Amino acid sequence: MRMCLQRWSFCNLSVLGKEQVNHSWKTYFLRRCHLETKMTKGQSGGYTCKSLRGHTGRVVGLVYVQGNSVQQPDLWNSSATVCSASTDGTVRAWNVQNGERLWCSPVQSPLTGIVSDEQREVVITADSTGLIKTWQSQTGQELASFSTASPHCTLLQYSINNDWFVTVGTSQGSVCTLVDLTLTKKSSIVVCDTFRVNILLVSPDKKWIAAGTKDNDDLSPKVLYTESLTSPSEDEDPLCQSVPVTGCQAAVFIPTQPARLAIIHQDQHPNNRALTVFDVSIKKSKYKSEIQVQQVEFFPLTLNLWRSDILLEAKDSNHIVLAAGEQLWVYSLKGILLATFKDHTLPISSISVDSFRVVTASQDLSLRVLTWRNDRDRGLTLESQYHLLGGSHTMSRAFTHVACDYSSIVASVEGNDGKDVLKAYSFTS
Repeated sequence: MRMCLQRWSFCNLSVLGKEQVNHSWKTYFLRRCHLETKMTKGQSGGYTCKSLRGHTGRVVGLVYVQGNSVQQPDLWNSSATVCSASTDGTVRAWNVQNGERLWCSPVQSPLTGIVSDEQREVVITADSTGLIKTWQSQTGQELASFSTASPHCTLLQYSINNDWFVTVGTSQGSVCTLVDLTLTKKSSIVVCDTFRVNILLVSPDKKWIAAGTKDNDDLSPKVLYTESLTSPSEDEDPLCQSVPVTGCQAAVFIPTQPARLAIIHQDQHPNNRALTVFDVSIKKSKYKSEIQVQQVEFFPLTLNLWRSDILLEAKDSNHIVLAAGEQLWVYSLKGILLATFKDHTLPISSISVDSFRVVTASQDLSLRVLTWRNDRDRGLTLESQYHLLGGSHTMSRAFTHVACDYSSIVASVEGNDGKDVLKAYSFTS
């Protein structure tokens, strides 16, 4: 058991399944090592690939609704379910391992976004008319709907204690918060007037929402006190504070800190980028409460990119992963460049980061798998391992989205005929 704990510090007996007698820690250790070796090498025979067909439009997003967690994988039952949303107006659920379609929603207006809550087994979608809907992820039953009248919606789902919320960023620049699976409106606040909200994040301690737009270089992102959105007082506006940077292009909360926000933004010259890290807190006095946004780190980025989309993820308290164009960078939070990779010939369109690996999806119709490892001299570092191919260029154009659980990778492929396909790669122990 100590060997399990040394290798996976979060390991405990509950991950060994109900059959404690049959699934000893030795069996678990060997099986998990074997699976991680397959996932690290990516050799033929180490995984299966299924094509999930049925959408007649573009896939706008995909989410796991039942997955195998990196922290506590169930190595004896690796079935996973993914839901995809498309401009064909449908949500479809798929069994990742056998490629079977489990259900398909009735056709509605073209869908524009999808998020999920695995714990409640719920999928949330937005369509081009601004209609937000919740679905039961195992059956496809529609649970509720709410109209925002916004052609572009950014979705954020989170729970605080046992209360369930969806916060929606609209194309009119407002942030609207809905409560419970009934989608009852609780509050609305304008954060970037007339520009669409396309950055929307919740802090790990759930006390803060970061909201902003990438579409205007003169505007600053905002931080909002979640409690004032979810339990608003009648006579006061929700608590909101501007972050002292402009031209925000990407943002992420650091997952191991309660409320530490990293933002990539303009730095003096329009073509220069910098990354600034802020701690967010609240100062309460007898008569009022104030949000405090305090800078803790700042460093310039040498990306040399002209308005390229920037993808930003954080692994832990000290490693951030950044993709732009064909390149991938790993920085420490102090600004030390730890690694850089150029494994793709066309821009990276999506990335997935967890504690085991990073997967990049590219317009060159390939996925690149990189794995984390501890180096004796350099500490934690990322190693580039192998490509997964998405098919032929005669049929397909590019990978557009990617998502992972512990033992599988699912990505959407843009079809030349306008009908996107999902590729599901399953690794077995």
